[in-house]
Amino acid sequence: MLNVPTLWTVFVVNFLALGLIWAYVTRSYPKFAAARFWMASAFVGATGAMTALVRLFVDSPLPLLLGAAGVIAASCLAAMGIQRFYDRPVPWRVMTATGALSLAGIVFFMVGFEHMQLRMLSYTLGQAVPLVLALRLLLSPPEGRVSPGARLSGIVILTIVAILVVRTAGNLLGHDFSARGGGQAHAVMVLGLLFLSMTLNFGFLLMAMDRLRNEVADLALLDDLTGVANRRHLLQRLSEECARSGRSGEPFSLLVIDLDGFKTINDTHGHAAGDACLRHFTLMAQTRLRPGDMLARTGGDEFCVVLPSSSLREAAAIARRVLEACRQDAATCTAKDIPIAISIGVAEWDRGIGQIPDRLIAHADHALYAAKKRGKNDFAVYDPAPPLSPQPEGPVEAPRKFAHGLC
Repeated sequence: MLNVPTLWTVFVVNFLALGLIWAYVTRSYPKFAAARFWMASAFVGATGAMTALVRLFVDSPLPLLLGAAGVIAASCLAAMGIQRFYDRPVPWRVMTATGALSLAGIVFFMVGFEHMQLRMLSYTLGQAVPLVLALRLLLSPPEGRVSPGARLSGIVILTIVAILVVRTAGNLLGHDFSARGGGQAHAVMVLGLLFLSMTLNFGFLLMAMDRLRNEVADLALLDDLTGVANRRHLLQRLSEECARSGRSGEPFSLLVIDLDGFKTINDTHGHAAGDACLRHFTLMAQTRLRPGDMLARTGGDEFCVVLPSSSLREAAAIARRVLEACRQDAATCTAKDIPIAISIGVAEWDRGIGQIPDRLIAHADHALYAAKKRGKNDFAVYDPAPPLSPQPEGPVEAPRKFAHGLC
């Protein structure tokens, strides 16, 4: 035989444990705001359950009322955590109004007009409405991909709501499924809700793990200093673009950018000034790129820009815009500012490159070498056509190898 007070005691112990787990997550990952709401939900739910247990020793409706308030608040906090997880504003007013109306109904049908069925209906609405409002984000998130943890949490919420609806319908049809009525049916429902509440928190933990794993994966593809893509991310993107162009025949282009005289900046002004120049150039370049273009730092003072669905003419126009931005910025430098000059090589994908990104990089790198030979602070376009005039005999200077980073 199931004993309801024992089940509520288990509820308290388990939710205190879950609260401690969320407290550890909050301490370890302070920027993960959803964990604070889920921690508060676990502790408030445990406190509400402990308060409700006092009803066994005190003949007063107050413990039941305070316990109901704790459980309703726990549901609201859990739903607000879901909103915060998906970077949505927390609906404080909606949650406060829902909880206040639910508690007002419980008080009215407990003190003003005794009616157990309507009191349980008010209690059920206070638990179910906040979770239902957050359900859409779990099953249809803004980014489009439903994580396993979100799917589990959504299924659990639907099951919890179904049990609450069955309990409310049973009460309205004359069956007493309340704590006061007791009985094994009520105990089974409490056991089911206890299990589902724990499972819901495990779903939240899976969501947190998936989010943290994705953040780590993103960090592995970003440059620490400038925040743009790194060499690994660039190679992945180039492989994808080469494969896409190979299927469709639509070309794309690549810019290879090198900061002129960067070693002199480091030697004269220090590495901190050099880092500041790299960050400043990154910001300038991004203002001249289009949505969908990818800027990557490939090592030292070397950058690449992937220009999807762009012809050589379009890529040259973008290179000119980036170059002019640097020239204008250098012209406005004061005595304390460090002017930035760049050289750019431009190349376009063709069938001969196929799905080998290194060939495209080598073409852009060859154009960069030509721009530097012309005096730097300029850009050049890779021309695959053979020269019309015969070449002089003797060794021919080879294009620069793709050795330093990528460029």
